Amino acid sequence: MPSAKLITLPQVIAAEHAPIAADRVIAGEPVQDTWLEFADEAAGFYVGRWRCTPGKWRIAYTEREYCLLLSGVSVLTDEDGHATTLRAGDAFVIPAGFRGTWEVLETTTKRFVISEPPAG
Repeated sequence: MPSAKLITLPQVIAAEHAPIAADRVIAGEPVQDTWLEFADEAAGFYVGRWRCTPGKWRIAYTEREYCLLLSGVSVLTDEDGHATTLRAGDAFVIPAGFRGTWEVLETTTKRFVISEPPAG
């Protein structure tokens, strides 16, 4: 069996620029940029950077996501109404099954690691 090789990042820096889906937006006109730096689709494992302009939208996570805010201010509110304000330097994990809202108060940039193993 060949040995595993170290993967340096970024592998690919191709930004995707898109608004948040209109049916999820509650306030503002948030627009996001995503730079996917590594993807192992077979394992459901992704690493990259994300930036979004101010606005508020509904979220429903099927994946687990580790985030490290690099800049900006955002508020995540769970479906029970518990709000957490997050700022540059904050690290957190959003568990699979989390539902609520994401509100960007100041344009926010984060590094992310997503894990969503395929069903089966």
